[in-house]
Amino acid sequence: MNFIEKYYAKYPEDKIVKWFKQICVAEAISWFFLFTAMVWIRLDPEGLFAIIYISTIGSIHGLFFTLYLIFLPAVRKIYAWDDEESIFALMAAFFPFATIWVEKKLLRKNRGE
Repeated sequence: MNFIEKYYAKYPEDKIVKWFKQICVAEAISWFFLFTAMVWIRLDPEGLFAIIYISTIGSIHGLFFTLYLIFLPAVRKIYAWDDEESIFALMAAFFPFATIWVEKKLLRKNRGE
C-alpha cells in the first residue's frame, strides 16, 4: 500500500476528502440512472437508444464505482477508520445509494456529534 500513500501524499487531505464526497454522490446518482437504463432495456430490449443508453450509463457508473474503490484506502487513512468501518465503506459500493450513507455518516471529522 506504499504506492497509494505516495500517490495521495502530493494532495492535501481536505482535497482528497472533497473528491471522495463528490465521488460518493456521483456513484449514487449514476446508480439511479443505471437503474432507469435497466428498466428501459427491460421494456424495450430491441431498441437502439435503450442499448446505447445502458452502455453509456453503465460505463459512467463503472467509472465512479472504480474511483470510489481507488479513493477508499486514502480516505481510510485520513479518518483512521478501523476494520469494521472500512468493511462497511467497502460494502457500500455494492449496494444502491449506500455511498450516500458513507458520505453522510463515516466522513465526519468529529464522530461524537
